[in-house]
Amino acid sequence: MASEEKSIKTVTEYIGQFKSIVGDAFVMVDEETLNNYAHDETENLHFLPDVVIKPRTAEEISAIMKICNAQQIPVTPRGAGTGLAGAALPQFGGVLISMERMNAILDIDERNLQITTEPGVITEVLQNAVKEKGLFYPPDPSSRGSCYIGGNISANSGGPKAVKYGVVKDYVLNLQVVLPTGEIIWTGANVLKNSTGYNLTQLIVGSEGTLGIVTKIVLKLLPHPKYDLLMLVPFNNLEKAGEAVSAIFRAGFIPSALELVEIDALKIVSKMMDSVAVPVTDDIAAHLIIEVDGNHMETLMSEMEAIASLLTEFDCGEIFFADDAQQKNELWKLRRRVAEAVKLDGYTIEEDTVVPRAELPALIRGVKELGKQYNFHAVCYGHAGDGNLHIRIKKEGSIYSLNNPEIIPGLKAMFTLVKSLGGTISGEHGIGLIQKEYMNIVFDEANLAIMKGIKKVFDPNTILNSGKIFDA
Repeated sequence: MASEEKSIKTVTEYIGQFKSIVGDAFVMVDEETLNNYAHDETENLHFLPDVVIKPRTAEEISAIMKICNAQQIPVTPRGAGTGLAGAALPQFGGVLISMERMNAILDIDERNLQITTEPGVITEVLQNAVKEKGLFYPPDPSSRGSCYIGGNISANSGGPKAVKYGVVKDYVLNLQVVLPTGEIIWTGANVLKNSTGYNLTQLIVGSEGTLGIVTKIVLKLLPHPKYDLLMLVPFNNLEKAGEAVSAIFRAGFIPSALELVEIDALKIVSKMMDSVAVPVTDDIAAHLIIEVDGNHMETLMSEMEAIASLLTEFDCGEIFFADDAQQKNELWKLRRRVAEAVKLDGYTIEEDTVVPRAELPALIRGVKELGKQYNFHAVCYGHAGDGNLHIRIKKEGSIYSLNNPEIIPGLKAMFTLVKSLGGTISGEHGIGLIQKEYMNIVFDEANLAIMKGIKKVFDPNTILNSGKIFDA
């Protein structure tokens, strides 16, 4: 296409300037590097950038953005490449800015329970650093051992702890951001309450790199809970497992994690990891993983006993209590690797639906019925405690959903079901490239017009991660 040829030519003309900004070693145009940054964990999509740049400071990013904005060169910001919605894919080529060198924890403020960090810090590294000081950063996506905190900001990530502690947006106090036009701003203040003007901080969180590039992050922290208990509960009926989830909260309990994994997914991940930690007999339909945490062991033991007693009303099987840290780690390892395992088994299309918690059984039942109607097989797992169900799809001859007429009708029906249950089409993975076609199912034209207007204010030349969330 002529526009693609123009993009390549324009970028080539400015390679020298990019090198003068960040250094020769951090501007790459070789084929191997471009291919490495042409994909993330989204389906099997592949879009080559024209150049990969690895800046070290906000000022370097600012200088790059000023050139790209003046020349209308597409720019795609990228974290660790663990995304599942295609938000970091350079579909228009141009410049890909990798945040991997901006990887320093700048300050842990123990007096105010805050941390200031750069975006390229791995989430688990940040969690471990604050834990050493008795502090706690709860959001923990399954990819926490490899994903960047900046990517978590971009997608407003959650994870198992969200059911009790909330998601990323609940911990972000302030952000340093480079705008598409090159200005560097702070979005707020390092305070717990702020009613000063529009909330730009929360606008940036979850905007998937379409409004600005985050270069510094201030997060609030909590004291780390002293104890946690974990139990595994099998059910011979998937809907009963979903019903039990809502019942736990109605009874007044708030677990620190409440995860659902159906048996098909458990069989796949157990086989991949050669693990026998979880029973996978044919009479079991799903398991709930339930965790409670706090500072008083007697209280936690009492809560677990009460929850276990409640669950007997929902035809659960024999409840397994993890006795030690090793057993807990084994269970969590299985849960965190489910997505990887089922993808390797051919379930390459992942949807990230969320509904009100009590509607989870209806969603699970509806997904299974739609699978029969549209000839696909689905496995379900996810953060049942907050109604966030991950649905992995396998369909013969289809390994991706983007622009795929074999998959789109089934997905439209699924998202229409989600909307009818009071839910929405993404709980924590974002919209990115692959979900934008379905935005009009959950938003009317007025909503979309406001979003597009916000994008235009931040990015008048629509160069920054354009084509993500919507086509503008």
